[in-house]
Amino acid sequence: MDTDTTSSGAQPPDDTDTSPTARVPGPSAHGDAGAPGRSAPPGGPSGPPGTSGTPGGPSGEPASGAPGDTGGPEAPGTPAWRVLLHHVRPHRRALLAGAVLSLVTGATGLALPLVARALIDDLADDRSITGPLFLMSALVIANACVGALGAYVLRRTAESVVLAARRSLSSFLLRLRISAVDRSEPGDLMARVTSDTTLLRQVTTDSLVGAGTGGLTLLATLVMMAVVDPVLLAVTVSVIAGAGCVIGLIVPRIHRASRQAQESVGLMGAALERILGALRTVKASGAEHREEQAVHAAAEESWRQAVRAAKWEALAGNTAGLSMQVAFLTVLGFGGARVATGAIDIGTLVAFLLYVFYLMSPLQELVQAVTQYQVGAAAVARIQEARRLPTEPQRPPAPLPAPGAAPAALAFEDVRFRYGPDLPYVHHGVSFRVPPRGMTAFVGPSGAGKTTVFSLVERFYDPEAGRVLLDGRDVRDWPIPELRSALGYVEQDAPVLSGTLRDNLLLGAPDTTDDALEEVLRTTRLDGLTARLPEGLDTRVGHRGTKLSGGERQRVAIARALLRRPRLLLLDEATSQLDAVNEAALRDTVAEVAGRTTVLVVAHRLSTVTMADRIVVMDAGTVRAVGSHRELVTADPLYAELAATQFLASPDPG
Repeated sequence: MDTDTTSSGAQPPDDTDTSPTARVPGPSAHGDAGAPGRSAPPGGPSGPPGTSGTPGGPSGEPASGAPGDTGGPEAPGTPAWRVLLHHVRPHRRALLAGAVLSLVTGATGLALPLVARALIDDLADDRSITGPLFLMSALVIANACVGALGAYVLRRTAESVVLAARRSLSSFLLRLRISAVDRSEPGDLMARVTSDTTLLRQVTTDSLVGAGTGGLTLLATLVMMAVVDPVLLAVTVSVIAGAGCVIGLIVPRIHRASRQAQESVGLMGAALERILGALRTVKASGAEHREEQAVHAAAEESWRQAVRAAKWEALAGNTAGLSMQVAFLTVLGFGGARVATGAIDIGTLVAFLLYVFYLMSPLQELVQAVTQYQVGAAAVARIQEARRLPTEPQRPPAPLPAPGAAPAALAFEDVRFRYGPDLPYVHHGVSFRVPPRGMTAFVGPSGAGKTTVFSLVERFYDPEAGRVLLDGRDVRDWPIPELRSALGYVEQDAPVLSGTLRDNLLLGAPDTTDDALEEVLRTTRLDGLTARLPEGLDTRVGHRGTKLSGGERQRVAIARALLRRPRLLLLDEATSQLDAVNEAALRDTVAEVAGRTTVLVVAHRLSTVTMADRIVVMDAGTVRAVGSHRELVTADPLYAELAATQFLASPDPG
C-alpha cells in the first residue's frame, strides 16, 4: 500500500439513507448523488436559499451560509424608499438639478394665469395688450425650453441609477455561493438584473422627483388659488379630497399586482432559460409543444398580473382626472354665481379656472408618483431578495503561481458533507492524503462522492465537519482568490463560454504570452483545430461552445487549466469524450504535468487509472481502499470488479 495516503473506515449513521436513489433529489450539475437540483426562485415561500449550515472557517471568513448583506439599506425589512434613496444618493446633484428645472417649469406655468387675467383686464379697460402678450409668449417659450432640459436631465439621471443598480447587482451575483445558485433559477436571477432594475428608471423620475416637484407645484398652485379666491379654493379642495380617499384604497392593490407581475416575469425567464439551455434535448425528445405550452402559460400569467396592475393604475389616474372635471364644473357653476352677485369679476373667474386646469398636471404627477412607487417597491423587494443570498467575501484577484512553483499537498481529515440540511450526506468521514507532485486517481461507482472532493477543494462548498487541508492549511483559512489561483479545474462537462476560442483559453490567465499559449495548444493538440478554423483563435465558438465537438471542448478546458500553471490540477473525467489518439496524447501530457505538479483525476478508464501513482477507491461517501492498481486488484473486491467491468481490464503494464 502507498504510505502517503490513508483511508477512513467511518460509516454513515444508521438513519442516513445512502442508496443512490435516495441520494438524488433531482437533476444535478455536480456529478455526485446528493447534489441539489433547481428549486424555487429566491425569496419564494421557503425564503432565500440556505446552505448546509456549515460553520465559518477558522479564519473567520464567512462560510457557505453567510448572507450577502447583514445591514444597511439592503438589510431585510428595510423600507423600499430607503433602498431607493440609497440607489439615488450618488446622483443627488444631477437629480436636484433636474428637480429645480422642473420647478422652474412649473413656476413659469403658474405665472401664465396671472398674465392672462392682466390681459383680460387690459382688454376690458381698452388698454394696450402688447406687454402682456409679449410676456405670455416669453413664458410659453421658457416653459417649453426649460421643461425639455429638465426632462432630459431627469431621464439621464434615471438611466444612471439603472446602470449603477445593474452593475452592482451583476457584480453581486458573480460572488454568489454555489449553494445559492444551486437553489435558484438562473432565468429568474437574470430577470432581476434586467427587468426589475429597469423599473428603477420610472420610480426615480416619476416617483421620487415626481412626488417632490409635483407636491411643491401643487402646493404653489393651491396658494395662488387662495390668493385669487379662497371660497372657490375650498370648493376645489373638497372635491379633490374625496378623490384622494378613493385613490388611497387603490394603492395597496397596485403594489400587490405589480409584485406578482414581476415575479411572473422571473418565472417566464426561468422557463425560457430551462428550455434554451437544453434545446437539443427538448427537440430530440419531441417536447417542443409541451415546453411551448409551459412558456406560454408563464407569459400569460405575467400578462394577467400586468393587466391587473394596469387596471388599478388606470382607475387611480382616471379617478384623479374625474375629480378635476368635477372640480372644474363645480367651480364654473359656483364661480358664475359669484360673478353674477358681484363678489368677483370675470377676470378672477377665468384666472381661477386656468389654475384648476393647471392643477391637473401636479395632481396627475402625484398620483403617478404613488402608483410608480408601488411598482418600484415591488421591483426593489425582488432586488433585495437577490442581494440577501449568501456570497463569497469580496477580495481582489490573486496572482497566478510563478513558473516552477512548488506543487501542493492535499489532505482530507474526517470530512462530512451534504449539499443541504434536508439532503443526505455525500461524504461520511472521508480521509486521505495526497503528497506534493504525482498523480492520484479517484475511482468508484457513480454517486460515491468523487466530484464532491473537487468541489470542496475549490471551496464551492464547505464541509459540515472535518477539514480540507492544502499544504497543511485549512482551505477556509485561505483567501478564496489565493486558493483558487493555485488550482486548475477541468469539470465533467468541460463548459465553454460564448465568445472566441482565445477568450476561452485565456479566461483564467489573461496575461499569458503568445509563446506560452502556442506551447499549450501543441500540448493539448489544439494547434490543428486553430489551423482549420476560419479565424484561428479569434473564431467564435457559439453559445456554450456549440461549434466545437465534445472532445474539442474538453481539450479547450484542459488547455485553459494548464495555462494557469496550477500547483494542484483537478481533472474530472477530463478525457471521457476524446478519441483514442487524442486521449493517448493527452494522457502523456497529464503524466508529464504530474512530474512537476500535483494532479488529481476522476476517471473511469483503465488506461488513465493504471498510470496513477496512487488510487483512491470511494464508495457511498467513504474511502474504502488506497493503493496502486496491482495492489488493489488483489486487495479490494470493489476495485477488482470495476477493473474487470467498468474499466475493461487489461494486463497491468507493470
